[in-house]
Amino acid sequence: VRSLFLLAISCAALAETPVSAAEKEAVENASTIIERKLSAVRPDLGFKVLGESPISGIYEVQVDGGPLLFVTSDGSHFVDGNLYQITPTQFIDLKEARLIEMRRQIFSQLSTDEMIVFKPAGKTKAIMNVFTDIDCGYCRKLHEEVPMLNAMGVEVRYLAYPRAGLESESYLKIATAWCADDPNQSLTNFKNGRESSISICDDNPVAGHFKLGGSIGVTGTPATVLMDGTLLPGYRTAADFAQLLGLDVQSN
Repeated sequence: VRSLFLLAISCAALAETPVSAAEKEAVENASTIIERKLSAVRPDLGFKVLGESPISGIYEVQVDGGPLLFVTSDGSHFVDGNLYQITPTQFIDLKEARLIEMRRQIFSQLSTDEMIVFKPAGKTKAIMNVFTDIDCGYCRKLHEEVPMLNAMGVEVRYLAYPRAGLESESYLKIATAWCADDPNQSLTNFKNGRESSISICDDNPVAGHFKLGGSIGVTGTPATVLMDGTLLPGYRTAADFAQLLGLDVQSN
């Protein structure tokens, strides 16, 4: 379970550029101060300094299972929000840029063993990683599009994200689907309202998926992560996804 989040942190570290010994020491000193001050206020949370942001003296700090913060080097102030770079032609969301790279690296390495995967009958032309919830109406609506997505060559990989939390009825349902002998059919049955029995296994990955989603910017469902790291919140039709994925719908 924890390995999913640790992978997110390790991928963020891979995205950092090489630094000199002096710069490394400065980051280590700031990290110690920042983590100590944040933990003193919220000892129940984990904090990881990812490195200095493009603004000197401001550090990017990942909350374990939570948002990315921008914190001053002395740990006296932080911003929970997006930081933009102003270029001659556009505003660049630096927080989202980091998250895109983080997601890209995570999903390039993440095994499908703990996902529920709906594969095309033929060649896979594209992949969608979908954080889903049993009791989310638009998640159910998106699931109805899966056969059409498969027919177009899109592989749909589900991860669990019970929006009401890990103590909710939605958690019990989605964990049951992951623990079933036939997870694909059980998930479909739950989404169609045809299954109500609850049976949870101890090693289900739902908590890990939930934490991973929170660490990479997922705040609701359905939330689709493409293999290039792009996060697409909300429902879209199969045709809309095909266009976004660059697939030729007419040839299917």
